[in-house]
Amino acid sequence: MSTVQLEKGVVGATDIDGSAIEVLRPGMLTTVQDWPGRVGYWNVGVPPSGPMDDLSLRLGNRALGNDEGAAGLECTLAGPALRFGVATSVCVTGAPATVTVDGRPVRQWRTVVVPAGAVLDIGAIHGPGMRTYVLIAGGLNLPEYLGSTATFTLGRFGGGTGAALRSGDRLPLGAPPRRIGSGVPMADQPVLSHRWELAVTEGPHGAPEFFTREDMNTLLGTDYEVHFNSDRTGVRLIGPKPRWARTDGGEAGLHPSNIHDTAYSVGALDFTGDTPILLGPDGPSLGGFVCPVTVVAAERWKLGQLCPGDTVRFVPVRADRAASIRALGPARRADWPIVLSDGGDGDDGIIARAEADDTTSITYRRAGDDGILVEYGDMTLDLGLRARVHALHHHLLEHAEPGITELTPGIRSLQIRFDPQRLSRPKLLQLLSEAESAVPAATELVVPSRTVHLPLSWDDPATREAITRYMHGVRADAPWCPWNIEFIRRMNGLSTVADVFDTVFAAEYLVLGLGDVYLGAPVATPTDPRHRLVTTKYNPARTWTPENAVGIGGAYLCIYGMEGPGGYQFVGRTTQVWNHRSSGRDENPWLLRYFDRIRWYPVGAEELLDMRADIARGGGEPRIEEGEFRLADHREFLAANSESIAGFRARQAEAFATERNSWRAAGELSERD
Repeated sequence: MSTVQLEKGVVGATDIDGSAIEVLRPGMLTTVQDWPGRVGYWNVGVPPSGPMDDLSLRLGNRALGNDEGAAGLECTLAGPALRFGVATSVCVTGAPATVTVDGRPVRQWRTVVVPAGAVLDIGAIHGPGMRTYVLIAGGLNLPEYLGSTATFTLGRFGGGTGAALRSGDRLPLGAPPRRIGSGVPMADQPVLSHRWELAVTEGPHGAPEFFTREDMNTLLGTDYEVHFNSDRTGVRLIGPKPRWARTDGGEAGLHPSNIHDTAYSVGALDFTGDTPILLGPDGPSLGGFVCPVTVVAAERWKLGQLCPGDTVRFVPVRADRAASIRALGPARRADWPIVLSDGGDGDDGIIARAEADDTTSITYRRAGDDGILVEYGDMTLDLGLRARVHALHHHLLEHAEPGITELTPGIRSLQIRFDPQRLSRPKLLQLLSEAESAVPAATELVVPSRTVHLPLSWDDPATREAITRYMHGVRADAPWCPWNIEFIRRMNGLSTVADVFDTVFAAEYLVLGLGDVYLGAPVATPTDPRHRLVTTKYNPARTWTPENAVGIGGAYLCIYGMEGPGGYQFVGRTTQVWNHRSSGRDENPWLLRYFDRIRWYPVGAEELLDMRADIARGGGEPRIEEGEFRLADHREFLAANSESIAGFRARQAEAFATERNSWRAAGELSERD
């Protein structure tokens, strides 16, 4: 691949002979995507990206004789006008749109030669469907970032510029294949609709632990409507509010949808509070909300074609009978307008249970037909459980099973993505069972643990702006509005907001996960339980959060790696945790590591902006001290301070209960709660 980083209007090295595409009109949202996208970085908050409708992109590439994952263009609602420097074969797939070459209509799903100097014009989509794909013989010769050319616009990387196409961009072409087909056979083309059925597997978090049986029956028996506020991060749905099987999330938050942060799956139905969202290929890798069902891999292409106002029905299927995502023909079942199924697995998403030792249970949860979520112990915050996760994670890394594609640790869980064609689920469960007898005891955990000193602009103006936007655009009557810090004070029974300030700056935050809301964003908790401020998450979630905002959700603190949605209660803003200047080849772009310790020092808002600008220019390294974390030492600390810790928790629980009662009185919680 070319290593030239393209900028707007700049001609790449391959443009000398004119073998490039010039963007005359960019379209509404046109991005470069390849398949399977950016694999292997889910654990640090980098989503795969790639096409939302992988089927349309791959079928078009196959028709042209390309590698099926070659980079092409994804067009949303209305496509671009492109001038070709040399005669080139193209294939336009996906949702129906008006397609012309120099004003002459041409057919979609067929290979078409665009003469040198001619303009390929992709007009507005006239439905059904949401996205069209432009595939080009030879693909696009663009630089890779973390192993892929796929564009992740929120992260500002991929696609040569890290952004959607702009007028004047030039896209270098790859070498054309020797043989080019006539098009995509009718039998292989997916059926698009305004009423969709999605094949789903049960789990990871279903009934009766999190949802009631009635909730699950409603979920699988209701047509949900696609909300207008949907994009590549996720498709929001409108539907019934769950009754929930529990009253709250305990240490994870006040709402029953809250759990200790766990890795998500693309295609998971994520309940952010009472709002269901189908997570897309640009969605978050880690978060603290429950997901009752997951769309199977072969059906996730449909997420890319869901339009506002469309209806969605979830159909449970058995995981071992799901179509293979590798299939591109009739075996993919994409030409069926319905999902044929005789029912799901009927196990509530629980594949197996076991015992790690006399006090710690293991629950193996289904996370789609291509994932397993391994959970340790009870639903509580215990660093010993994170130690077990660490031991299993490193054991699997060392053994490097080829069928395992991703490993993402959470607070008390490890998500394992696997290729069912290379590694069967029973075989993977056997490997996990064998691993439990091979990993060292959690009490033996000793890991490198740096202390990273970071600035914090308390109650920063950017976070205040995010709250204001939320009140104007989402809801103004939320209990945490208009000031999140006051809400944190109230929930934890502190006397003043100055007590919140003192607690945060006194704390030492241990990093337990990365990628909690993208790009190396840490999820961390104080090593001293007396510093653990417990709060709940926004319901519904925010649609905008400033880059590097700092928030608390449940008992955890997060630094948001980039702009995007979010739900943690703001306390301020800090400097960058992701280095956008890094190429991703010679050095890791992420600042923090598992088991690092974060210590805050206060700075003013203007000072923070200067520091952020300095870092963006390549300066401003934080002060870092080397060290280690020993679980045995931590447990000795807990034992020595047990009485004081118990008193703090009792006062906190009383305030938590008071807040919960006020929510019930205000109708914030369901009748069951």
